[in-house]
Amino acid sequence: MGISRRTAELAVAIGIFIIGIAIIGDSIHLGIGWSNNSPEPGYFPVRVGGILALASIGIAIQALLDKSPASLQEFVSWQRFRLVLAVFVPTVAYVVVMMLAGIYVSSALFIAAFMAVSRKFNWFVILTISVGSMLVVFWLFEIEFLVPLPKGPLETWLGY
Repeated sequence: MGISRRTAELAVAIGIFIIGIAIIGDSIHLGIGWSNNSPEPGYFPVRVGGILALASIGIAIQALLDKSPASLQEFVSWQRFRLVLAVFVPTVAYVVVMMLAGIYVSSALFIAAFMAVSRKFNWFVILTISVGSMLVVFWLFEIEFLVPLPKGPLETWLGY
């Protein structure tokens, strides 16, 4: 037995509620009223966050009140859920590493990790593809297009 539909709906409702509250919290410090005959920067986002939070409460109530047998049926088996997590967890790690090390280093590590896990490539190919592709992306965005992407300590150390 895996995760039931009700459990999945409640998990999504909690996730949407957290996102809604985060939007509200972030919007409040921007200002959520009117200033000089125009809305402040947080005026519309705070309302979107409120709609998301209220909608998530509605989803949770609906899931809790649903007593039908379909709500208890398996939404996803653990075997299939592990496959989803095999992509989701590294992606979350990628985002966290990106905030600390910048987009280029984290992307090279992300590509290298997925290539290594597949066990279809030797280390020379993995390093060549992961580092080489990020050097091309760096050249393209930073030098040719002059579009700065998030950088970390390595790029700072190298003078970028």
